[in-house]
Amino acid sequence: MNWNDKTILVTGGTGSFGRKFVATMLEQFKPKKVIIFSRDELKQHEMRTSGFDHPSLRYFIGDVRDAERLRRAMNGVDIVVHAAALKQVVACEYNPLEAVKTNIDGAKNIIDAAIDAKVQKVLALSTDKAVSPVNLYGATKLVAEKLFVQANAYTGGDTPKFACVRYGNVVGSRGSVVPVFLEQRKTGRVTVTDKRMTRFWITLEQGVKLVTDGIEQMHGGEIFVPKITSMNIMDLVRIVAPDCKVDEVGIRPGEKLHEALLSDEEATHTLDAGDKYVVMPVQASWTNNAWTKAKPVDVEFRYVSNLEGNWMTDEELRSMVRSYETP
Repeated sequence: MNWNDKTILVTGGTGSFGRKFVATMLEQFKPKKVIIFSRDELKQHEMRTSGFDHPSLRYFIGDVRDAERLRRAMNGVDIVVHAAALKQVVACEYNPLEAVKTNIDGAKNIIDAAIDAKVQKVLALSTDKAVSPVNLYGATKLVAEKLFVQANAYTGGDTPKFACVRYGNVVGSRGSVVPVFLEQRKTGRVTVTDKRMTRFWITLEQGVKLVTDGIEQMHGGEIFVPKITSMNIMDLVRIVAPDCKVDEVGIRPGEKLHEALLSDEEATHTLDAGDKYVVMPVQASWTNNAWTKAKPVDVEFRYVSNLEGNWMTDEELRSMVRSYETP
């Protein structure tokens, strides 16, 4: 795929992923134009003044809830990366209708605008919390996944093609537990919800690569799931704050003890593609038979964060922590 002649729209472009994705585009792929679409003018200003002022960049103020603004922003766009979302679990529980408006209605608006603008490809970011969801955030992202996968039925295999990527907690994103622990260790005491808790972890670089690979490889309807390591929360505490006391405060509402990237039910239509799993659409009225070299996973396969043999090493944990610590 030749990126040089592409115009790319990134919703949520001022977020942690968006900034890393844009930086990677400018450094490695050099597309014709990158449109940063977000609703916060201050974040756009801060992004521009922090070095993101390349001639190929465009900053659009807008909200994915606003269908007309999306249609205007997608004029002449070839590829859409949809990263905008309300993603704080507690905030979504307290403001459920707002989460629906952004995460579900916003997905619908992306799909409609992309079809009307004759975009080539749309790749949406999802989360492990969409698998067997127990909170509203996960439920809205599950619905969004379904919308993007089945949007291919509207185009019948023609453009635009729609697909998703699904991954776990991002090292370096806002709200990560690592900076919280680094701050708490100054007091000699850290808090964890449950000492048994495990989570999948992925770096921003890995997330961006999953997206760029997905854009290049997608044929419509796939959910790309990376093969990544997971971590026990107490292993992280041992690396970050080995001399601190640990307060166990109890699991929060809407929180899982362990996360899943693939459920039992999805195993029947999931392929092993080497460095990733590919969840194929269950009901595809369009043609998608391009993954002939990938192998089906076992019908009882589950991809969960407490899977034996999938743990981050101490050195990987230390490397993750070092990326936060100031020199």
